[in-house]
Amino acid sequence: MAKSKLVRVNEKIAEKVTTAFEKVEDTVVGGYTKIEDAFVDHYLAKEGETVEEAKARLRQEHTQLK
Repeated sequence: MAKSKLVRVNEKIAEKVTTAFEKVEDTVVGGYTKIEDAFVDHYLAKEGETVEEAKARLRQEHTQLK
């Protein structure tokens, strides 16, 4: 059974909207991660500690408080 032209157009629109949303989501999450890393590095990391180590330490401290 052949698809109608309207169905094909709707599928193309849905694909483009989904692709655009994924790009926006990646951009926003990437920007947030950069800001978060900079904040952790500047204010929360101890001397000689990397950002990843500081995040792991903070997660561990947070779980111990619960």
